[in-house]
Amino acid sequence: MAENDAAQKPLLTQTTPDMVRGLSVTELERLAGEVRELIIDTVSKHGGHLAPSLGVVELTLALLKVYDPHADRIVWDVGHQAYAYKILTGRAERFHTLRQLGGISGFPRIAESPEYDHFGVGHSSTSISAALGMALARDLGGKKHNVLSVIGDGSMTAGLAYEGLNQAGGMGLDMVVVLNDNEMSISKNVGALSLFLSRKLSGPLLTKLKREVEGFLKSVPRIGEDLLKYARRSEDSFKGLFTPGMLFQSFGFNYLGPINGHDLEELIEIFEQVRNLKGPILVHVLTKKGKGYAPAEKNPTYFHGVGCFEPETGQALKYGNCSYPSFTEVFGQTLCELARQDEKIIAITAAMPEGTGLTRFREEFPSRFVDVGICEQHAVTFAAGLASQGFRPVVAIYSTFLQRSYDQIVHDVCLQNLPVSFFLDRGGLVGEDGPTHHGVFDLSFLRHIPNLVIMAPKDEAELRLMVKTALSHNGPCAVRYPRGVGLGSPLSDGLNPMPLGQGELLREGKDALLVAIGNRVHPSLAAAERLEREDGLQVAVFNARFVKPLPEAQLMELAERFKTILLVEENVQAGGFGSAVLELLASKDMLSGRTIRQQGIPDIFVEHGSQSELRARLALNEAGIARAVREVLAPAAKL
Repeated sequence: MAENDAAQKPLLTQTTPDMVRGLSVTELERLAGEVRELIIDTVSKHGGHLAPSLGVVELTLALLKVYDPHADRIVWDVGHQAYAYKILTGRAERFHTLRQLGGISGFPRIAESPEYDHFGVGHSSTSISAALGMALARDLGGKKHNVLSVIGDGSMTAGLAYEGLNQAGGMGLDMVVVLNDNEMSISKNVGALSLFLSRKLSGPLLTKLKREVEGFLKSVPRIGEDLLKYARRSEDSFKGLFTPGMLFQSFGFNYLGPINGHDLEELIEIFEQVRNLKGPILVHVLTKKGKGYAPAEKNPTYFHGVGCFEPETGQALKYGNCSYPSFTEVFGQTLCELARQDEKIIAITAAMPEGTGLTRFREEFPSRFVDVGICEQHAVTFAAGLASQGFRPVVAIYSTFLQRSYDQIVHDVCLQNLPVSFFLDRGGLVGEDGPTHHGVFDLSFLRHIPNLVIMAPKDEAELRLMVKTALSHNGPCAVRYPRGVGLGSPLSDGLNPMPLGQGELLREGKDALLVAIGNRVHPSLAAAERLEREDGLQVAVFNARFVKPLPEAQLMELAERFKTILLVEENVQAGGFGSAVLELLASKDMLSGRTIRQQGIPDIFVEHGSQSELRARLALNEAGIARAVREVLAPAAKL
């Protein structure tokens, strides 16, 4: 009995990569269940990327059984797949801190685990190129370790992945690409390449066809058995012609698969063989997103990146007042309203219709909705082509992912002054996804592009007006709004364009001026009210609304009246909204005799944590803004 209890002792508490290599297949299967339980329990409490992580547990165990993650280089694409890897490489005890302030990241990070996280990732499709660089570095350094890229089929919709494949096949270096094929990225994959990776050829129809052909060949008198042997020898060629093997072999890769990604014995056997092969190898592994957790298997899109939920039922948990619509929802609803009136409006997204609020648009206007897959550059130039022919394309995309299409915004849209509207969801601090996903650079990298109008709403009501303004403007526009629910501002029925470059003075004052943009306007108002209540200070608040064109006349008039000015934004200070105001005042010789302070994000990459925690740390919440005003006014009070 005691021996049986010892045998059933949880494996996870004693697991290290070295120990994994010593486990039997039966023990690995038991360990897979324990890893899944820990992932589900942790993500149910803190949110995270559940479905993709559950789908690769057996694949992760097989890789760690065959390869040494300390010596070998395993590069996980995106990182949504890497929770099991984190748990099994010395971070099981800290896994409960996942995505929390001061805890472990939701993505691989070299700084977090230099021994096992060999490359930091956040955006998709980088792993093949990075792994190829590591393979060349290995060979130039005279070393012998293995290099692997683990990439999902969703990431294979992006051009960067194929640039890496092309170079890797041409160089012929020893490396392995593991294609984790679950038929999804976040939403269902789109495009011809995703159809080519479809598993339908390996399904029942192909099996039935194969059996019928074998039966027919056997029935041929005298030569039937010989024909059957020849057909079986030709089977690999048949598969190569009609399956993804043809594609990857054309890139110079030796293709193996498809393989059941939940069969540990088969996975281990294949990787043992692959470890001794030379040249570029692609192993095609079929997995099920959300494997082992029924709610995630049933709804993998929802459980791709999920908030807190009841692990027993999968039901979402709601905290606080969630009755208000999110900024994302308000954008989607407003766009549908305008599209009913204007048949020229086309909605475009990059593999994220749910995340950008376009599901209703897709359902109502299917012929005017395009999901381009994880191809942000293509999305922008595609939109430019539509705009050149008289349409009004809307590109809805997360701020952090828009960075990938910078050149296309400059050359294909703004240089030609085409009426493409960019709607940047998740502008500012996004919270637990951390530095790869914070949308804190957009105001800076967009502001210096000629012809581009840039707006940021203070609340959901103003967002509706900015959607209308963008689609009424005969040129490129960008509207940037935050992640999360709105403030409960009443949504008007009427939609009228806003005058360009026109802000609003929300609060009068005489002691100092807060000039704010976007989602920092309401915290600035609250800070001003606190300062009056606690310090007797009268602080004015101006909502700029526009980063470009700036409300120049209003800002200059206010600068004449106030000697103390704070410029508040949830963007990096370098080159952002505050810089724009300072440049304006400098050009008018209005800096002298004034104390002007930028209240934004300093020259750092902001870590992961909740939005409220990060804003408190960066002094971008009500208390922090009020404290900054006191600090600026304190020297003057002593004079």
